[in-house]
Amino acid sequence: MPSLGADMEAGVLVEWLKRPGDAVARGDIVAVVETQKGAIEVETFEAGVIERLLVTPGTTVPVGTPLALLTGAGETVVLPIPEPQPLVPPPPPMRAPVPLPSSPVTAATAHPPASPAARRLADERGIALTAIAGSGPGGAVLLADVERAAAKPSTASQTRGLDLAQMRRAIAAAMARSNQEIPHYYLSTTVALAKANAWLTERNTGRPPEQRLLLAALQLKAVALALRRLPEFNGSCIDGAFQPAEGIHIGTAVAIRGGGLVAPAIHDTDQLAVDEVMARLRDLVARARSGRLRSSELQDPTITVTSLGDRGVEGVFGVIYPPQVAIVGFGKPVERPWVVDGQVVPCPVMTATLAADHRVSDGHRGALLLAEIDRLLQEPGSL
Repeated sequence: MPSLGADMEAGVLVEWLKRPGDAVARGDIVAVVETQKGAIEVETFEAGVIERLLVTPGTTVPVGTPLALLTGAGETVVLPIPEPQPLVPPPPPMRAPVPLPSSPVTAATAHPPASPAARRLADERGIALTAIAGSGPGGAVLLADVERAAAKPSTASQTRGLDLAQMRRAIAAAMARSNQEIPHYYLSTTVALAKANAWLTERNTGRPPEQRLLLAALQLKAVALALRRLPEFNGSCIDGAFQPAEGIHIGTAVAIRGGGLVAPAIHDTDQLAVDEVMARLRDLVARARSGRLRSSELQDPTITVTSLGDRGVEGVFGVIYPPQVAIVGFGKPVERPWVVDGQVVPCPVMTATLAADHRVSDGHRGALLLAEIDRLLQEPGSL
């Protein structure tokens, strides 16, 4: 069971997407796990063949408990694998972990029969096929079945079992821990946006709405490039010691409709073109709101960026998400008097903020980070 954040202690295995005998490659989705953040698609980080599934769907499993056994080429199983222990209090008997036969999941359970059109629509709407009663031959799920399920009043988050009250409690617990354990310091600066807005207008000319770039893409890329110069803000503080991250994976705060928040990672943000950052951002937001995030996207963020500008807030001072050591915030662009070449002119500006961990950095280095973000946004063509 992967750890999907400092606020996670356990998860419920919802369904297996693979079965014994299936070959898997690194990054393949093998299961769906329900956490406080909703239903998360769990990826495997090793290639091999699934030898055995160790947990039955519906079981509550503590973080770190083995879920399945993989074997690589030429490997054989020589040691018994301990069955996972449920949390206390134990779940009802029907949900308790029990030793499984060699093929505990049938193809029909893992992959219910469905037409290609039905699978495509269910994936787009974030609806699990196992939750739909099929009307086709042999119980196959048809397009009309998915359309009926999508038309029901339940939202995508409810379909995926998202408990917003539980998510809010988990967020509160993580933020309370952050405030207690992390000595925060805060900085802010005002960033002129005239050059960035002009560049965006030029790049978006002639593009359809779904392909247009937003300021958020420039913000993320600027933060990523600034972290190259000031890497002490990109990593984790564990047991009081800073551990720099190998890559720059920016967690982007996404508000869930109805309440709640997740911050999945855009991996290697510094290496992506601005258009690719925008495409990744759109994809993450859509999947976060339909309950289709992957485990790696919640495990890997090395810093968080949050923006409430679209909510009309001019400044946001975030709380660091442990074990990260910094969070950058962007506010609403507003018109302000600005001096340009000795003349006072109206200029669009926004407030950029930093909350950072004083165990790892200080105000001097934090100021350099904000200054570097500002400099990069004045040169949007270099992003």
